Amino acid sequence: MKVAVLVILSCLVWEGMAKPEFPEQEKDPGFWKEWAQRTLKNALNLQDLNKNVAKNIILFLGDGMGVPTVTAARILKGQLNGQNGEETQLEMDKFPYVALSKTYNTNAQVPDSAGTATAYLCGVKANEGTVGVSAAAVKSQCNTTRGNEVTSILKWAKDAGKSVGIVTTTRVNHATPSAAYAHCVDRDWYSDGEMPDEALQNGCKDIARQLFENIPDIDVIMGGGRRSMYPRNTPDVEYPGEKKHNGTRKDGRNLVGEWTDRMKDKRGYYVWNKKDLFSLNPNNVDYLLGLFEPADLPYELERNKETDPSLTEMVDVAIKILQKNERGFYLLVEGGRIDHGHHDGKAKQALHEAVEMDRAITRAGLLTSIYDTLTVVTADHSHVFSFGGYTHRGNSIFGLAPIISDIDQKPFTSILYGNGPGFKLVNGARENVSTVDFKQNNYQAQAAVPLSMETHGGEDVAIFSKGPMAHLLHGVQEQHYIPHVMAYAACIGQNKDHCRTNSGSPFLSHISPTLALLLSVKWLLC
Repeated sequence: MKVAVLVILSCLVWEGMAKPEFPEQEKDPGFWKEWAQRTLKNALNLQDLNKNVAKNIILFLGDGMGVPTVTAARILKGQLNGQNGEETQLEMDKFPYVALSKTYNTNAQVPDSAGTATAYLCGVKANEGTVGVSAAAVKSQCNTTRGNEVTSILKWAKDAGKSVGIVTTTRVNHATPSAAYAHCVDRDWYSDGEMPDEALQNGCKDIARQLFENIPDIDVIMGGGRRSMYPRNTPDVEYPGEKKHNGTRKDGRNLVGEWTDRMKDKRGYYVWNKKDLFSLNPNNVDYLLGLFEPADLPYELERNKETDPSLTEMVDVAIKILQKNERGFYLLVEGGRIDHGHHDGKAKQALHEAVEMDRAITRAGLLTSIYDTLTVVTADHSHVFSFGGYTHRGNSIFGLAPIISDIDQKPFTSILYGNGPGFKLVNGARENVSTVDFKQNNYQAQAAVPLSMETHGGEDVAIFSKGPMAHLLHGVQEQHYIPHVMAYAACIGQNKDHCRTNSGSPFLSHISPTLALLLSVKWLLC
C-alpha cells in the first residue's frame, strides 16, 4: 500500500516538475501592474461613446450559456490552444460592455427557452412554453392565441427594409428561432403532426408553417428541421432508410417545395448539405434556405465535416448574403446545442458547442465593423452546471479535483451538476469516477439529484455588447429590454425620434460635415 502511494506521489511530483503551474513572469508584480494599466487605458477610451446609427444588428444567443458555462468555455478554448486556459480571452470577453439579464418568465422563476426568446426577441416577458405571444396567452390553449400576438425585432428590421436572417444549430422551428417569426401557445407544435386535433380545428398553425407564412421573405434561414417540412412518411433525402427521420406533416404540404417555387425567380436557393451550400456564390444569392438535418444539427464534436456545416461556416455565408443590402441587416444566431449538452449531463459536448459559437462571433467580427454594427451576445437562461474543487491552475476543465471527498473517500470531477442523468449509485454508494473514462465526449458528469434530464438554472446571465449604442446595455436589466436597445440603435421599431434632428435630417453628429451634408441630401431625396 505504501509503495503504491509513493508511486502515485512521485508521478504527481514529476508532472508538477514537467509543467509549471503558472508562467514564470507572473511572479513579477510588474507583470500584473502593466496588464492592469493597459486595461485602464482601454477603459478610458470607452468614454467616447459610439452613438452611430447601427446599420447592422446581430444577436448571438448561447442557449443555456450561463456564466459558469462562459468561464468553463474560456478555459477550454485556451487548453485547446495549448495554454493553461484561465488567462484566455473568448471573443465575447473582448466586448467593451457587459450587463446582467434577469431571465424569469412571467409564470416561472426558473425559465424555459420559449418564454425567454419572446422576451429578448419581441421585447415582452411571456409565459414558459409559449413563443411570440404575450403573457395573456395560456400554454397549449389555442383559443388564447388570437389578439395576444407580439412581433419580433426580426420583423421590425424587415419592415424597415433590412435583410434578415436566422442561423441555428437546432431545428429552425425550435423555441429560440421560432419566437422571431411565430405566434404559438405551445413551443412543441413543430408541425401539424405534433398538434392536437382541437388546436387545428380552432385554426392554430404549426410553427414550421408559420416560418414560411408569417414573414414569407426571410432572406436567410439555416439550421435543422427538415422532417417538419414534408408530408408524413416522406423519406428523408439524407436518411431514406430511417423512418424516424420521415416527414411529419398531416396536411400533405411540402413546405420546402412551396418555398422553392416561390423563390425560383428571386435568386433563392435551397440546400441540405455542406457541399451544396459551399457551391453557392453569396453575391448571386438573395434568399437561402438551408436545412441540414431532419431535426437538430449534430454536436460539434460529432459533426460530419463533409456533409454538415459548422455554426461558423453558416454565419460566414449568412453575413455575406445579408450585407449586400445597403440598408443593412438583422441576424439571429443561436448556439442551440449548448443547452442540449447540459440537459444530457454531457458537459464536454456543451462546452465545445460554446467554443464553436465563440468562433462564429470572431468570424462575424471580421466581416463587420464596430462603427456600424451592433453585436450582442447573451443567453436565454443558465443551467445547474458548476465546476470547482480547488483545482490547480491549468487543470483540465474535464479533469479531477486535486482532493478526494472526506465523506466517501472517493475522487470527483471538477465539473458537477445539481441534478440530471449523471446521478449513479454502485452498490448503494456514489460511483468511483476513477473507474470510468470521465474525459470521453459523452461522459455524463455526476449529479446530486437523479433526473432523466438536467434542468435550467435561475440565475442572471451575461449580456456582452459592442458597436453603436452598446453602452445602453449596462447594469442589471430585465431580459425584455434587449431588443428595445437593439431597435433603438438601428432606428427601427417604436424608437425613431432620436434618429432625426429638429430640422428633419438624420442624426449625424458623429461624422464629418461634408459627409453629413451628402447623406442629408440623400435622406431627403429618398
